[in-house]
Amino acid sequence: MIGYRTQLLIAFAAAVLAAGAACSGSEEKAAPAANVTSSATGTAAPAEPAGTATRTATAAVTSSVAASTPVAVSGAPAITRLNLNTATPEQFKTIPNVGDRFVREFNEYRPYSSILQFRRELGKYVNQDQVRQWEQYLYVPVDPNQSDAATLQQIPGVTEAVAQQLISARPYASTDAFIAKLASVIPSAQAEAARGFLAPR
Repeated sequence: MIGYRTQLLIAFAAAVLAAGAACSGSEEKAAPAANVTSSATGTAAPAEPAGTATRTATAAVTSSVAASTPVAVSGAPAITRLNLNTATPEQFKTIPNVGDRFVREFNEYRPYSSILQFRRELGKYVNQDQVRQWEQYLYVPVDPNQSDAATLQQIPGVTEAVAQQLISARPYASTDAFIAKLASVIPSAQAEAARGFLAPR
């Protein structure tokens, strides 16, 4: 006959063994999460830390948004300026404080040969502060051999002094000759951008 104490010891040992087996089974079940076998190589690869997939997805979304965001081009004008002689009524209406009435006035005085003409004619209806605001969105095409100093100064980088130098160097045999002279008195990038302001030859 087994004594009472012996029975207690056996029961205690059985309980310990059962607990150990349960822990071992839990570790075996967790093992696949800790070591994922690569289907390509057959080797075990460490599982990614918690939150890695979320961070990867967030990074992918951020990259996609950045790629679709317009990027400012160095040297490009901040505002697209419209040719006063060729812009459409719809284009004029994109300018602040220009409605149907001033679209008609803009068209009334075409063709413009000088920005001074625009200032004079539109100055009949609004003050010069408003005219100057409109000029941020408009330009009169520049004729290298004919335009006055004020019209030349529509070109970014051309001051009154530079305009006088350009006038003194006339006549220009070609557009390229004018741009070459311009590049000698203002940065070359601005000189090249001036082509967009020139009247067709």
